[in-house]
Amino acid sequence: MATSPSPRPTRAAGDRNRARITGTAAELASIEGIDGLSIGRLADATGLAKSSIHALFGSKEDLQLATIDAARDSFIAEVVAPALAAAPPGRDRLLALCEGFLSYVERRVFPGGCFFVGAAAELGSRPGRVHDEVARVQRQWADLLEREATTAVDSGELPAGTDPQQLSFELGVILAGTNIVSVLHDDLGAVERARSAVRRALGYGA
Repeated sequence: MATSPSPRPTRAAGDRNRARITGTAAELASIEGIDGLSIGRLADATGLAKSSIHALFGSKEDLQLATIDAARDSFIAEVVAPALAAAPPGRDRLLALCEGFLSYVERRVFPGGCFFVGAAAELGSRPGRVHDEVARVQRQWADLLEREATTAVDSGELPAGTDPQQLSFELGVILAGTNIVSVLHDDLGAVERARSAVRRALGYGA
């Protein structure tokens, strides 16, 4: 009796595997670096066959780019979307965005801290598509902070003469630096100190 051919993987199954792989890849990259990602490393970590991973991504660079997309989706879900929903545009939303970032670091959403802070340090001097995509996501975050700072100044929530670009730059440096200190020294107290610094910068007091 002839046997029926094995069913081909469904699109839904492929999407689930892709999400599983990129989620694992983002976690690993936050510790080991994005350049350390490979199809073989992901096969070991997920238990999936190398051929299955290769079929989904094709190359190491495509895998890295998909991992950046997954990390961006996570950042939006964990930091950006809650802040946009919780506070109106301006100073309160700027505070909510900063608090969201600090909570993201504090909760170790990725075991190595913020994916993009680590990737920026790793790829800063390396040209290429992966570098450019990390830079693009970082620019989006900086632009969001600056936009909310501008709204806060225009609405009179911050002192006249406040430079939104300078303020958003300083907040971004506080947040990224806190991630580095917190992860390097396993110092969650740095997060509380950063919260105080952010509130002072925004005129809320310590």
